[in-house]
Amino acid sequence: MGNARNFAFWLVLFLLIMALFSLFNGSGNTLQSKAIPYSEFVEAVEDGEVSEVTLDGENVRFRGEDGNNYSTIKPEDAEITALLLEQDIPIKAESQEQSGFQTFLISLLPFVLLIGVWIYFMNRMQGGGKGGAMGFGKSKAKMLTEKHGRVTFDDVAGIDEAKEELEEIVEFLRNPQKFSRLGGKIPKGALLVGPPGTGKTLLARAIAGEAGVPFFTISGSDFVEMFVGVGASRVRDMFEQAKKNAPCIVFIDEIDAVGRHRGAGYGGGNDEREQTLNQLLVEMDGFEANEGVIIVAATNRKDVLDPALLRPGRFDRQVTVPNPDIKGREKILGVHARKTPLGPDVDLRIIARGTPGFSGADLANLVNEAALMAARVGRRFVSMVDFEQAKDKVMMGAERRSMVLTPEQKEKTAYHEAGHAIVGLALPQCDPVYKATIIPRGGALGMVVSLPEIDRLNWHKSECEEKLAMTMAGKAAEIIKYGPDAVSNGPAGDIQQASSLARAMVLRWGMSDKVGNVDYEQAHEGYMGNSAGGFSISAHTKELIEDEVKRLIDEAYQRAYDILIEKQDEWERLAQGLLEYETLTGEEIERVINGNPPEADDDQGGTPQKDDKPSLTAIPKTKPKSTPPEGGMEPEPTA
Repeated sequence: MGNARNFAFWLVLFLLIMALFSLFNGSGNTLQSKAIPYSEFVEAVEDGEVSEVTLDGENVRFRGEDGNNYSTIKPEDAEITALLLEQDIPIKAESQEQSGFQTFLISLLPFVLLIGVWIYFMNRMQGGGKGGAMGFGKSKAKMLTEKHGRVTFDDVAGIDEAKEELEEIVEFLRNPQKFSRLGGKIPKGALLVGPPGTGKTLLARAIAGEAGVPFFTISGSDFVEMFVGVGASRVRDMFEQAKKNAPCIVFIDEIDAVGRHRGAGYGGGNDEREQTLNQLLVEMDGFEANEGVIIVAATNRKDVLDPALLRPGRFDRQVTVPNPDIKGREKILGVHARKTPLGPDVDLRIIARGTPGFSGADLANLVNEAALMAARVGRRFVSMVDFEQAKDKVMMGAERRSMVLTPEQKEKTAYHEAGHAIVGLALPQCDPVYKATIIPRGGALGMVVSLPEIDRLNWHKSECEEKLAMTMAGKAAEIIKYGPDAVSNGPAGDIQQASSLARAMVLRWGMSDKVGNVDYEQAHEGYMGNSAGGFSISAHTKELIEDEVKRLIDEAYQRAYDILIEKQDEWERLAQGLLEYETLTGEEIERVINGNPPEADDDQGGTPQKDDKPSLTAIPKTKPKSTPPEGGMEPEPTA
């Protein structure tokens, strides 16, 4: 398509030059002649000073005895032919009619210009290149080269099992005899499945860097067009390119854009997306096999893919790329910190322990934020303080110190957050309290964050009940301190979290004896109008579900209420400490509730001021667990 476009450009340019040349050819000689009045021309003829005359309509060009060229314009009624013949002066006459070729070019010129403009705009509308006006059905797959930045498996960390699966594909491409001598065949496709940001695309780029074979990359949305049949044509063209470069790898990112269940949308079998999917299924494993073409695809929506796409023979391997565990997070931090100068106090394992649930993209963002914070204050390296502040910003939001809070609002926030922390410390199965703050962050006026010491793999009923109690402790604290009539809308976020957890316990996890071991989630969602699916349940069961959810939350609230009454002195001391220091870490909270200053006697630097003394150490628990950092978030009061 590129060669055709260049040829059309040069053809149009040549025709324009020829047309312009033909238009201005007649006037070229006039520009080189000296213009004189007609009367002087007549006198020169009569005096015998003209050697040759050329008549071109009203233009008269002649050569004088001195050898110079002259020109003049004769009047309409002037007859000079007889005068020239009397003086025996040679006469030349030029035709006023243009040649047929010149006429053809001039008449063709407007059409050529219109066609050229149309091709140009159609090419721009289709994105240029292979998607031009004459190339709707051409594939948009691009061959990845080292110019884009070579990535190898050394740049991928934290997902060792996924790397092993894909390293075997690379080894097969390098040394196929190693596997084929035992009857093994190269896998036709590998599907990378995992949450966003876990490194699926990075893995594909690492395959390209390691394999040493042609690597084509394309997005699933590049197949979808408003014209029926274009997507299928692009699939055919992509596989034709791949066959010419076999053995090679084709990477399709976000394949769910084109690989969804057939028959689920409008239009039936004539739907453009379904036609594209049908062509993709045939090309991957149809009547004619594609030898040496390996398809690697990535998605975080495996549940919506068509079953025919997932079967062996098309995607022989489904590689799960999960969020990394604590060891994986430490390795990922090490990869991203290679180009970042770290201070001597930085311990990547402590940072990894304090970032549960973070994906590879989250960790890369954390390292970048820490580097930006260090550069902002003029440091030559990134210290642990910068990682601490960056982690708080990523997990809790940026500080909003410009927000003006009245003393009453700050006090109520302090008692609310102190209630979360005291109940969390009193219950042994709650996660260790990492930090408490009354500085507004994001959409919250204050926050208590709990962090794990090990990654959590499951939840137990007793742990869920204690987490519910810690979540409802904020409202219990407000009611104990200010009375039931003075409760604010601050606990709105807590109530939302508690309701979500309690419904999960009842609807999905079978933690209610009255409801039983039945999954009612789909039916309940259909009843609430959130889903068209589900099955029918009786009104009595619906009422029973809501009663059990309410019972769990009410019992958790009462449990938190009793703990705060029992530990009221510690609660008061912690609330006053938050009012004075605004932010306290886990160890500092422990000292404050024991009646000591936040800073230990043997520490240096005196009393901490707000976030100047960060710490990644939470108060140790008798049984460390892990949980997402969602304890005690309080939304802003609304008008």
